[in-house]
Amino acid sequence: MSSIFNIGKTALNAAQVGINVTGHNIANASTDGYSRQVIVQSTAQAQNWGFGFIGQGTQVDTVKRVYNELLTKQLNNSQSISSAINAQLSNINQINSMLADSSAGLSPAIQDFFNSINDLSTAANDPAARQAVISSGEALVSRFQSLGERLQEMQSNVNAQLTTSVASVNTYAKEIARLNEAIDAATSSTGQPPNDLLDQRDQLVLQLNKEIKATVVVQDGNKYNVFIGNGIPLVSGMKSYSLTTVASPTDPSRLEVAYQSGGTTSILSEKSLQGGTIGGVLQYRSQSLDTTQNTLGQIAIALAQSFNTQHQQGLTANGIPGGNFFNIPAPEVNGSTYNTGTANVESSITNANVLAASDYRLRYDGTNYTITRISDGVTQSFTSLPQTMDGVSFSISSGSMNSGDQFIIRPTANAANNISMAISQIADIAAGAPAVAGVADTANTGSGSISSIKVDSNYASAPLTTPFTVNYSSGNLSGFPAGQAITVTTSSGSTTYPAGSSVPYTAGASISVAGLSFSISGTPATGDQFTISANTSNASGDNRNALQLAALQTGKTMNNSTASYQDVFNQLVSFVGNRTRELQVTGAAEDELLKQTLTTQQSESGVNLDEEAVNLLRYQQAYQAAGKVMQIASTLFDTLLSIR
Repeated sequence: MSSIFNIGKTALNAAQVGINVTGHNIANASTDGYSRQVIVQSTAQAQNWGFGFIGQGTQVDTVKRVYNELLTKQLNNSQSISSAINAQLSNINQINSMLADSSAGLSPAIQDFFNSINDLSTAANDPAARQAVISSGEALVSRFQSLGERLQEMQSNVNAQLTTSVASVNTYAKEIARLNEAIDAATSSTGQPPNDLLDQRDQLVLQLNKEIKATVVVQDGNKYNVFIGNGIPLVSGMKSYSLTTVASPTDPSRLEVAYQSGGTTSILSEKSLQGGTIGGVLQYRSQSLDTTQNTLGQIAIALAQSFNTQHQQGLTANGIPGGNFFNIPAPEVNGSTYNTGTANVESSITNANVLAASDYRLRYDGTNYTITRISDGVTQSFTSLPQTMDGVSFSISSGSMNSGDQFIIRPTANAANNISMAISQIADIAAGAPAVAGVADTANTGSGSISSIKVDSNYASAPLTTPFTVNYSSGNLSGFPAGQAITVTTSSGSTTYPAGSSVPYTAGASISVAGLSFSISGTPATGDQFTISANTSNASGDNRNALQLAALQTGKTMNNSTASYQDVFNQLVSFVGNRTRELQVTGAAEDELLKQTLTTQQSESGVNLDEEAVNLLRYQQAYQAAGKVMQIASTLFDTLLSIR
C-alpha cells in the first residue's frame, strides 16, 4: 500500500515543481536576458516483484534553461556591430549638421569676404569699401575659429564617451568575474545549474558588447573567460582586469584606451579595439573627426597663405608694399613622453598649395629620420634634417634625438582655431599694383600695345626700383632687367631664355621676368618701345592688386593647383554627407539584423505566455490527478483497516 502513496507523492511533487517553474517563467516574461526554464523529469527506478517490474513513480532530475549558445554568440556579435555604427552615426551627425548649415557654415563667410574684395576693386579709394574688407575678413576669421572650436569640443566629447564606456566595461568585467565565482560555488555544492545566475551573466556579456566587442571562452564547463581585442583577457575565471583612459604620449588633449595588468598600464592600438561604443567612437575620431578638423585647417592655411602672398605684392593706400593680411598659426609639435633625447623639433608651412590634411609622425631609429603622413601611412626616410614633405618643413632647432624618439607634427589640426587678422587699419589694405605698364612710346610707329602688369610671389622680395624699357627690333624683344631670365608662354608651351637674351616676338604671348608678367600684342615696328616702371603715385586709387586678390576665390590654389578653397570645402561636405548616409544605411540594416537575431533567440529561449498558460493547466491537472491517486490509496488503506 505504501508504494501507491509513494507513487502519488512523486507525481504530486513533480507537478508542484512544474507549477513553480511555470510561475517563475510567467513572472520573468519581461525580464531582460531571462531564458525560459523547463523541468527535466524521468521515471523512478522500478522494483522487481518477481512477476515483473512495477514502476515507483517519477523523479525531477533538474531544472534547465532553454539556451542556444550559437544564437547567443550571434546576438552578442550583432549587438557589438550595431552599437559601433550607432556611436559613429550619432557623432558624425553633429559634423554633418554644422558643415551643411547654409547660414553658419564656412561657404557664406568665404563668399562674403570675396564679395567685399570685389566691391573694393570697383572703388579702391572708398573708405567704406575698405572697412567692409576688414569687417568681412574678421567675420571669416571668426567663422573659422567658431567651427574649429566646435570641432575641438567634439574631440573633448570623444574623450568623455571613452571615459564613460571604459568605466562601464570595468563594471561589467567585475560582475562577470563575481558571477563566475557564485556559479562555480552553486554548481559545486548542488551539482545543479543556477539558471538565473547564468542568465544574469549572459546578459552582462551582452551589455559588455554594447561597449566593446568581447569573445567568450568557457572554462571548466561553467566559468567564462572574456577576451577583447587581439586576445586580451578582460575576465579570467574569477579574476577581472581593467581598462583605463590615459593621455596620448604625443597629444595631452587626446585620451587613449589602455589596459591595466598588475602595476603596468599599456596603451592599446585603436585597430585592436573593434566594435561597441568604444570601437565606434575611436573609428569616428580617426576617420571622420580628425579628417574634418585637418581639412578645415588646411583650407584656413591655404586661404591665408595665398591671400598673404598676393597681398604682399600690392601697395597700400600709403604707397608701401602690403604685409600679411592674416596671421597663420605655426604647426603644433608634440614630443612623445617616452622620448629620451633632448631634441627640440620645429616645423613650418612652406607651401600651402601642396599641403595635405594630415598629421605627421617624425621618428628616429638611430640612423634615419622617418616622416609618416598619418592619414594614409605614406612615409619618407632621410639621413638628416631639415627636410620638407607636403609643403611642411621639419627641423631640429636644438638638442638631438635618440633612437626610438618620435614627435607628432600637426600642421592643420588647430589652424582654424588659431587663425587671426594681421591688419586692422583700412589704409593697410594693399589694393594697388606695385608696377605699371607705361603707355607705348609716343614715337612708336607700329600698332603694338602692352597689357596690364601682374606680379607673382617672387616680386615682393625684389621689387622694381628703376624702370626698364622693352625694345622691338626685327621680330625680337630686348631690354629686359639685367640678370633676370625671361619666360615666354604661348599656347604651345613655355620657353625660358637666359638673362640678357633677345626673345622672339609672339603677339599676345605671356612674358614673365623679375616677378612681373605682361604681354605685348599687335604689330609693333622696329624701334618701338614699351616702358615698365614702379607705381609711385595714386596707390590709394589703384585697384589692380584687388582684382588679383578677388581672383583667388576661384583660383586653383590647393591640392597641387587642382582645387580652389570652395572646391576643397565642398569635397569635405560631400565626404561627411556620404559617410553619414553610409552609416545611416548600414546602421538601419544592422539594427534590423539585431532585431531579427533577438527575435530568433527569443523564439527559442524567451517566455511565451500562451505556452506557459497551457503548461500551468497541464501541471494543475497533473497535481489534481496525483492527489486523486493518494486519495484512492487512502480509501483502500481505510478499507483494509475496517476489515480487520
